[in-house]
Amino acid sequence: MKIFTGSVLFILAISFITGCKMKGPAKIESRTLTDSVTVHDTGYTGIKQYMSGKNMVKEVTFKNGVREGLMKSFYQAGEVRQTFWYENGLREDSSMWYYLEGQLFRATPYKRDTIDGIQKQYYRTGRLKAKIGYSRGLRTTYLEEYTPEGKLVGSYPKLVVNVVDNYKIKGIYRVSLELSDKSTSVRYWRGDISNNVFDTAHCKTINIIKGIGFLDLKKTGAPKPSYVGVIAEILTNFGNNYLVYKKIDLPYHDLN
Repeated sequence: MKIFTGSVLFILAISFITGCKMKGPAKIESRTLTDSVTVHDTGYTGIKQYMSGKNMVKEVTFKNGVREGLMKSFYQAGEVRQTFWYENGLREDSSMWYYLEGQLFRATPYKRDTIDGIQKQYYRTGRLKAKIGYSRGLRTTYLEEYTPEGKLVGSYPKLVVNVVDNYKIKGIYRVSLELSDKSTSVRYWRGDISNNVFDTAHCKTINIIKGIGFLDLKKTGAPKPSYVGVIAEILTNFGNNYLVYKKIDLPYHDLN
């Protein structure tokens, strides 16, 4: 009887140890699976409407609290004013701007929330009005404009440069800028257009008096570039900016 009891106890002990060994990894695996479960975003999913008094001003589509899909803004009477397409909270594809009567006015391309590509403008008749170039949010020199009849505009004012050389007397070399048609709808900048892109962050405005820009370059005695770059930002009759860049060679190499 004692021998039988001892055998039973031995078998039970072995079973207990084996059971523990088997249960250990299962517990760890279960714990690991639980720890790796992703908690879903509890943000709003659906369409939200934003009101101003009794008028709806915009309608936004959300997914898990982030803009995803179509966004619309509206005119006061309820007509669609503008549309954007969002992907993961960023504007993508083309945004559309409409006339009050419903015709497309402007289509603007977006990449990762930044204007990039050719923006197009339209007349109420549906004819193309203009094509304007953008690169990563910055204007390029590309511009095409069309008359209401569909004819490409090919004539723009020229940039006229005049100089007054007082370098030897006053140490000043004055550059004046004006448009060939004497228009005053212009802004002048000192700087360069690099890779066909106009970046105002790397340009300085030039003082203007009655449409004429004045840039006074002063003698420094230190080596400086042998040229100065100037840009005319001309407002066209169609309401767009036409860019003209000119590189002006300097007779003295210490002007700034």
